[in-house]
Amino acid sequence: MDAVTPPNDRAPRQDRTPGDRASADRTPKQDRSRATRRRLLEAAVACLAEHGWAGSTVSVVAERAGVSRGAAQHHFPTREDLFTAAVEYVAEERSAALRALPVQGRAEVVAALVDLYTGPLFRAALQLWVAASNEPQLRPRVTELEARVGRETHRIAVELLAADETRPGVRETVQGLLDMARGLGLANVLTDDTARRRKVVAQWAEILERELN
Repeated sequence: MDAVTPPNDRAPRQDRTPGDRASADRTPKQDRSRATRRRLLEAAVACLAEHGWAGSTVSVVAERAGVSRGAAQHHFPTREDLFTAAVEYVAEERSAALRALPVQGRAEVVAALVDLYTGPLFRAALQLWVAASNEPQLRPRVTELEARVGRETHRIAVELLAADETRPGVRETVQGLLDMARGLGLANVLTDDTARRRKVVAQWAEILERELN
């Protein structure tokens, strides 16, 4: 019969202080909470893009995020709270995408900027603009965030294009590029405008080479 190892001979267990245990218990919970919040924001943006404001209720968003309505309301007590947070989330994601653009030739920069305005983040932002035009609770927040994103977009575009805005007309030329990119993004909402967009991007790249050199 095998000998039973006495309790005192077992490998010692490293005891944790109450503070250590509380910290270990709290961290996974905080991580889960952040993950749930992010899923809700992503679901809110996706619902807006697919269903518009009228079809994007808290219940619909919660179902898409895979959480209960109660969990959604724990993070965002009202519908306005949820979509106001979604506005900020989209603004932050668009800013992050801008900051991640690599320094390249001007033709590549023009194409990259246009891609930002024809991608899913712009579509989500567009739905938020439409919702804000009809919802007084959203309008001030959307206006504020879009102004911030607009300023940052312009600043980053100037850096990437190596544009000297002390020269007359350069600031307006860069802003014209961004306005053009936004227009191409709107044109792409209803139909695939890839072929025409490629030609417009090439033409704008030539214009910038002439105007910024």
